[in-house]
Amino acid sequence: MGHDIKLTASDSFQLGGYRADPAAAPKGAVVVIQEIFGVNHHIRAVCDRLAGEGYVAIAPAIFDRVEPNFQSGYSPDEIAVARKFVANPDWAAMLRDTQAAIDAVKDVGPVGIIGFCLGGSIAYAAATKLSGLSAAIGYYGGAVVRFADDKPQVPTQLHFGEKDAGIPLSDVETIRAKRPDVEIYVYPGAQHGFHCDERPSYDKASSDIAWPRSLDFLAKHLKK
Repeated sequence: MGHDIKLTASDSFQLGGYRADPAAAPKGAVVVIQEIFGVNHHIRAVCDRLAGEGYVAIAPAIFDRVEPNFQSGYSPDEIAVARKFVANPDWAAMLRDTQAAIDAVKDVGPVGIIGFCLGGSIAYAAATKLSGLSAAIGYYGGAVVRFADDKPQVPTQLHFGEKDAGIPLSDVETIRAKRPDVEIYVYPGAQHGFHCDERPSYDKASSDIAWPRSLDFLAKHLKK
């Protein structure tokens, strides 16, 4: 369903990515922002699922500036390697690359963004800083609390796991207090990465609630 692509950011940097197109005329487009594991099998599967729902889905490879074509699985060793990318993240560069993805699909209709883990934080930051979006969704973004003073310019929805070892519920409550305009959901018993069916922390019950919520949110706000 999908294929690899090339994108060009505003500073002329070229990065890779993945794009999946629906079988019929698209309802709009969704930019999918990766976890720390690159545009891997899971992120491509998310794009394919969104294409199956009628959206053009595009995932920019936001680590290409550091290590082109990086993709990883979810073993403890692979997780340890992937963490190096977020030791000192270049948020500005990742947002430039995200903007390139938005620009690449804006001709098909309204554009939303959905991100997971690191991508959840980028999706929130994109909602506050980037142009061309109509909706934003973030799953377990650990840095959202740092950005919570910034107001999203588009409708925004956030998903967190109650048992996320890296995102205490106190952070979620801080976000909720600062951003009453944002839809926030906490999933009882769910850990970090609960939506990814390739991770040990996958929580089907929570994912089966969160994903339809996300699709409903996109359908509501990505109207031509």
